[in-house]
Amino acid sequence: MRIQQQFLLVAAVGLTPIALGYGLQPSTSLAFLFDIDASSINSSHIFRAVMGLYLALVLFWGLGAFIRKYQLPALYSLTVFMFGLAFGRALSLIVDGWPHWLLVVYLLLEVGFGLVGIAMIRKTEKEG
Repeated sequence: MRIQQQFLLVAAVGLTPIALGYGLQPSTSLAFLFDIDASSINSSHIFRAVMGLYLALVLFWGLGAFIRKYQLPALYSLTVFMFGLAFGRALSLIVDGWPHWLLVVYLLLEVGFGLVGIAMIRKTEKEG
């Protein structure tokens, strides 16, 4: 298995529990993890939509891991996704201050995955 495939699978497997934590039972998981009250219908709706977005990308990255023609688009989408999340979190650090420690860990992981994503894109494009 090529390193690009492994990278896409690690990202997909790693983000699945995060997605489910956001949207499967948001009123329970978000209250437990981050002291967020997601008990309203609107809050649950938003967090379940976020879960859907995460799971859709997880599925696409899985396809990219196993179907060669989707590999480069999957790597691009993963990189944009990770840097997009990292940008939003960095902005929040500046505007809002320090969040829960786990969210800072997410930021570091997102930057790391984004940087590795760039390396994987370059490697894939070189291989043709």
